[in-house]
Amino acid sequence: MSETPATEAAGRAPAAASLPAAATAPAAAPILSVNNIEVIYDHVILVLKGVSLTVPERGVVALLGANGAGKTTTLKAISNLLGAERGEVTKGSIVFCGETVEALSPNALVRRGCIQVMEGRHCFGHLSIEENLLTGAYTRRDGGAAIRRDLEMVYTYFPRLKVRRASQAGYTSGGEQQMCAIGRALMSRPKMILLDEPSMGLAPQLVEEIFEIVHKLNVGEGVSFLLAEQNTNVALRYATHGYILENGRVVMDGPASALAENEDVREFYLGVGGEGRKSFREVKHYKRRKRWLS
Repeated sequence: MSETPATEAAGRAPAAASLPAAATAPAAAPILSVNNIEVIYDHVILVLKGVSLTVPERGVVALLGANGAGKTTTLKAISNLLGAERGEVTKGSIVFCGETVEALSPNALVRRGCIQVMEGRHCFGHLSIEENLLTGAYTRRDGGAAIRRDLEMVYTYFPRLKVRRASQAGYTSGGEQQMCAIGRALMSRPKMILLDEPSMGLAPQLVEEIFEIVHKLNVGEGVSFLLAEQNTNVALRYATHGYILENGRVVMDGPASALAENEDVREFYLGVGGEGRKSFREVKHYKRRKRWLS
C-alpha cells in the first residue's frame, strides 16, 4: 500500500531538521539600495528610467556603460548633488545604511558615511596636496589627533602624495590629482565612496595603480565602492558585481566574472567579438542585435 501524504511528510521531517542554520539565515542588508528611481532635469528631461541597484557592505560594484548612459547622474542622485544642476529624483527611493536619504543635504550624507569623488578630480588647484586632503575632514568633529592619524593613513596608501604634500595641487599630474581626490574622500571616514570615472585621462599604468589602491582600501579599511566607469575591462577585474546602463536603464547585471564572459558584453563593451574583427558596416549591423533592446 502506498504511503499517505502525512506519512511521507513525517518521513521527510528529520532530513529538513538536519539542515545547517546558515542555509536558512537571511542575507545581510546591503549598505546601499537604489529602488526604481527616475531622474528629471529642468522638470522636462527624463534621464534615468527605473534604475535599481544594490551595493553590499564591503563590496565593490561597477556601474558600466557608454558616455551619456546615465552613470554620473546615478551617482549624483545617490549623493544628492542633482539640485546644483536643476535635477531631481521624482520616483523611487535611495536607502543608505537602512535610512532613506533622498531628502538629506549632501553634507548630511557625508556625515553618515557616503561621499562622491567627482569625475575630473576637482582638486583645489591653489591649495597644497595636504591642504586639499584636510578639506575632506571638514565635517568631522572627532578632534585634530584623529584627523592627523587618518592623514597618515592616507599617506600610507598614497606614498606619492606624502612626497608631494607641500606642492600646489594644480601643478601635480593627473594621477596625483586623482589620488588626492580619493584621499580627500577618505579623510571624511566614509563607509562608501562613489567613484566617478577614476580612469579618465590617465595612462594605463596609472589606471592599474589607482584600481589596485581601491582594492586595498576595500580589503584593508572595509570601504564599499560604487564605480562608474567606461573602462569595462579594468572595472570588471576589480569589482565583484556589475550593472550595465544604457539610455538611462539597467539592461544587464550580474557577478563581474559572469559579465566579463558574457558574449554581448564582450562584443559591445570589451571589443572582443567571437567572429574576429568586423568592419564599420558590420558594426552598424550587429549593434542592432543587442538582445536587451529587442
